[in-house]
Amino acid sequence: MGHRATLLCFGILLLMGSNLLSVIGRKTITNDEIVHIPSGYHYLVGGDFRLNPEHPSLIKMWACLPLLIIQPTPGPFARRPGQDYAAFTVNTSIDFWKANRQSFERLIFWSRVPMILLTLVLGVVIFLVGRELFGSRAGVLAVALFSLEPTMLAHGRVVHTDIAAALAYLIFFFALFKFFQAPAPSRTLWLGLAMAFSLLAKFSMVILVPIFAGALLYAVYRGPKHNPSRSRMVMQAGLAVISVLLVVNSAYYFQHSPLANPELDWIVANTPRFSVLAREILWYLSIPLPTYYVFGFFTVMAHNVAGHQTALLGDYGKLGWWYYFPVAFALKTTIPFLLLSAASLVWAVWRVLARREMKLALLVLPIAIYLAFSMTSHINIGVRHIAPVFPFLFLLGGTLLDSLLTKFRSRATVASVVLLFGLMLTEAVRVYPNYLPYTNQLTFGKANWEVLSDSNVEWGDDVKELAKYLRDRGETKIYGALSGGWGTIEMYGVEMIDYAPPDIQLSKTRYVAIGAGHLNGSTVSGGMKHENGLELTDDERQNYFAKYRKETPEAVIGNSIYLYRRKD
Repeated sequence: MGHRATLLCFGILLLMGSNLLSVIGRKTITNDEIVHIPSGYHYLVGGDFRLNPEHPSLIKMWACLPLLIIQPTPGPFARRPGQDYAAFTVNTSIDFWKANRQSFERLIFWSRVPMILLTLVLGVVIFLVGRELFGSRAGVLAVALFSLEPTMLAHGRVVHTDIAAALAYLIFFFALFKFFQAPAPSRTLWLGLAMAFSLLAKFSMVILVPIFAGALLYAVYRGPKHNPSRSRMVMQAGLAVISVLLVVNSAYYFQHSPLANPELDWIVANTPRFSVLAREILWYLSIPLPTYYVFGFFTVMAHNVAGHQTALLGDYGKLGWWYYFPVAFALKTTIPFLLLSAASLVWAVWRVLARREMKLALLVLPIAIYLAFSMTSHINIGVRHIAPVFPFLFLLGGTLLDSLLTKFRSRATVASVVLLFGLMLTEAVRVYPNYLPYTNQLTFGKANWEVLSDSNVEWGDDVKELAKYLRDRGETKIYGALSGGWGTIEMYGVEMIDYAPPDIQLSKTRYVAIGAGHLNGSTVSGGMKHENGLELTDDERQNYFAKYRKETPEAVIGNSIYLYRRKD
């Protein structure tokens, strides 16, 4: 059974990998990849971490390893006076893509291949954890769930930190489990390496630091009662901490130079009341940690405090809602997986409380921890931000299905399991390759942009197909409001003349393209102004494209871009 399960897992992941590879050829880069890929390449060849500091360096560098062979032109790399890190990142990234216009598609493809490999590694780890804790069949079932869920298929090919965070989060808790089984030197070191990988995967993984510290302190405390001795355990704990610092510093080439003046000015501008304290804290943290790692973490904290314009179920806000992620999860997952997740969580909690099945607690607690943390977030822009809970739900679902198949050995049980996977497979085939804007039947006929926004419904990867549609009709210029389109549509032979007007009849081009997030209104820039120079109010911004909502688009590209034709 073990060998058959391993082969079956390999086959499932091979099919998943083929699916992800096939989508690369049909989808261009997302809004965030426009800056992630050039930033990662500049990290590798220039060691300059001032670009895109709000995401740790490791995953971007991993994605760009193949580019060391391709050797694209870095493009101009000069920071203009007074330019903050965000503007510096965007301008450098645009210059990079312009300098490599001829190899644009090749660079996209090869930078995404490592991300697909990382996604498949996550599948392998899900199988290994499932097999270790609950048996081979549970592991295979968990992998099957993983391979069919749209959120995983959408983000498993993208150069971003979400899938990497899911992998890191799972590895950390499995390493923690093995550590508490027997705190041997090798397992203590693996726990430290898992902690380091987590910190380099995504800044939200900082929630693992107190768990990591608590585990080491507890191990030291219990040392005299168990081998090794307390003094030896202190040495092991120290080794784990040192390994974290070494790995994190190595990902930034051990750079501890002072922050550049634009970054210091940014701190003053964004935290005027606490700028002195913030700069002092950054200075002290930059002694053991790389300077731009600390600054990147600080930018994320500042972003979270300020909030982010978003929408949910027709409501708009900047600070989000505590229930945002549960609702987004309910709308962005397939109905079979949603029902299985709810059932398996209830089942697992009951088994933990009633029967003290601590292995199930290993799956339930990480979900509870990360969800509780996420529900305090003011950055409510995508279900991808709770990607770390998905592997644990896949494992819970696979374990529940395995338990049912073991306990109720009947054709009805087998048929029910087959039906569940059949429905998930049907959904995966039905929406291929448009996994990113997927919403399930709980929207009750509403368009995805009517219930969600931002990267849940549009992220720029359908610009390539939009450009083809326009070129096929002899159009080479367009007005538009597109996530990522500002930086990529010209690569496909179409010029973006200007931002889309609020009324299509005001357009100077025959077609106007409105992305789903913009049609929703939440991603319309807060800096938009009237002709008299006054900025739009929040209500005006949210309804900037209200007239388009009443129009019938000529085409909907990838279920994320609405294309309207002006009446001549």
